[in-house]
Amino acid sequence: MNNLKENLDNVRARIAAACSAAGRQPGEVVLLAVSKKHTAGKIRDLHALGQRSFGENYVQEALAKQAQLQGLDIEWHFIGPLQSNKTREAAGHFDWVQSADREKIVRRLSAQRPAELPALNICIEVNIDREPQKSGVLPEDTAALAHLVQELPRIHLRGLMAIPRMADDDHDPGDGYRRMRQLYGALLEEGIEMDTLSMGMSADLESAIAHGSTMVRVGTDLLGPRPAAGTL
Repeated sequence: MNNLKENLDNVRARIAAACSAAGRQPGEVVLLAVSKKHTAGKIRDLHALGQRSFGENYVQEALAKQAQLQGLDIEWHFIGPLQSNKTREAAGHFDWVQSADREKIVRRLSAQRPAELPALNICIEVNIDREPQKSGVLPEDTAALAHLVQELPRIHLRGLMAIPRMADDDHDPGDGYRRMRQLYGALLEEGIEMDTLSMGMSADLESAIAHGSTMVRVGTDLLGPRPAAGTL
């Protein structure tokens, strides 16, 4: 628990410093704890320290944890690639889906969201660097998908999500963040209502915040190294 508190304090301090450097308020950026492969017990401990938003990449793994953590006021985000045969479970057990990237998926999420639950919050995942190995809609196709999400019942468009290309000798991920901010702004000018730009992880949250991120997804720097398989 002490290590978790220290990690949480450190990440919050980094967010506050990055916001200050960008002329923003720390309250403008949500910290999403990426808890894939970590135990329900560790999530419970981090929740006790005040963390409320948790991101999971695998539906079945998340459902098992949710069953162990019933009664806690956790906001569950699905952030991994979503297959069409998992949309019903995602629609029924998450508060957010941040990886919506095609018409079939958003239509299924809309149709399968239980009527008794609030609208499912949706972020459209954008493949901003056009990487063939990554999920996400291409930038030029984002507006059409955003308009569709706005029109469908039981889902609510919140914004965009992206995982820009990693830094290397020839590439600065800040360029991807800059283009994401431009795309986000262009969609707002089109009249698409959004309030969330989900981008930035442990290694580069400062750059993401400098370019307008409103939600950073932090795993290892918060929860530590992922445990070996089979220890959930």
